[in-house]
Amino acid sequence: MEKILAACGNDCSVCPRYISHPYEKTDEELRHTAELWLKIGYRDHLVTNEEISCTGCKSENWCRYRVIKCCEDKGISNCSECEDYPCANMKECFEITKSFEPKCKEICTAEEYIMLKKAFFEKEENLNAERKK
Repeated sequence: MEKILAACGNDCSVCPRYISHPYEKTDEELRHTAELWLKIGYRDHLVTNEEISCTGCKSENWCRYRVIKCCEDKGISNCSECEDYPCANMKECFEITKSFEPKCKEICTAEEYIMLKKAFFEKEENLNAERKK
């Protein structure tokens, strides 16, 4: 499976929220993701399948680190293409993202944790590998 990098380096191809072809998710899978996000603390209430699903980075999407907007302003698809990479914002993004990992490891099943690790906790490695290409 080929990686699909989000602006911040997340791998959409393994993300449980990503629903673009050929990565469609069933209603049950999206519901499980919404429940998982609540259990982990990514959401403070159980959201709908529509709210949890994602089709990739778009400027109208909420982005905790404003990465989408920054990349759009610079005309690049992800941060690995930026001359300022890694900027202070991305260093903070990597640090905060990694801070969620211990709780995920503790709460999630082994399968859920591996999926989250590949989708979110390897963003720095993904961007560094992309930069070397």
